[in-house]
Amino acid sequence: MSGHSKWSTIKHKKAKTDSLRAAEFQKFSREIIVASKLGGGDPAGNFRLRTAIEKAKAAGLPNDNIKRAIEKGCGSGNNENYEEMIYEGYAAGGVAVVIEAMTDNKNRTAGDIRSYFTKFNGNLGETGCVGWMFDKKGCITFDADSVDYEKLFEAAINLDAEDIVEEDDEYKVYTSVANFQTVAEGLESEGFKSKTAEFTRIPQNMIEVTDEKTAQNIMRLLNKLEEHDDVQNVYANFDISDDIMEKIDV
Repeated sequence: MSGHSKWSTIKHKKAKTDSLRAAEFQKFSREIIVASKLGGGDPAGNFRLRTAIEKAKAAGLPNDNIKRAIEKGCGSGNNENYEEMIYEGYAAGGVAVVIEAMTDNKNRTAGDIRSYFTKFNGNLGETGCVGWMFDKKGCITFDADSVDYEKLFEAAINLDAEDIVEEDDEYKVYTSVANFQTVAEGLESEGFKSKTAEFTRIPQNMIEVTDEKTAQNIMRLLNKLEEHDDVQNVYANFDISDDIMEKIDV
């Protein structure tokens, strides 16, 4: 199992408790707040906000929550001041980890994240210590069952997309950071309805993990990070076989 897609398969298989769902909704709301604050509350003129709303709706965030988040971002009754932060470090076995967070208390967030790394035999490092190992890309995802691959491929290439891959019953169109919005909007204008459109970080090299204890520490760290209210995304460069995954308790 590869870490390049944020172990999405594992997360999708996990039971969705009320607390996990509430935490997920909070993450979507924060992204909408920040997107509205930076680019205004009109989705038609704010690509980041539009993609954040679409992703939130796909996950089931109620329209009232979306509306309140936009209003907060535009300054209506908002006393929260979220900052976008990047944290980097090493999990057990030397696996590189990059964490994207939004927080209104940097000291609290950094302290929590550092404690997680320590607990699971990792080490939170300085900014830049592992970030260079990942390439930032745009990623536009489509349901494989609802899209004709050949037509999508042709349209994406004509828009200068970098790559198209099939993974977990989805087609993923990868773009450069600079060309992300152009490709996403171009595909939309040609009738391709995406599931998500977001930036991601793809590791340049993978670390194969063959020890069960190391694998367990890695997965427990990543799960703990994902559950933190301030953490938006987590990326890692691990490769764990299905056989080992079946043996460990995460």
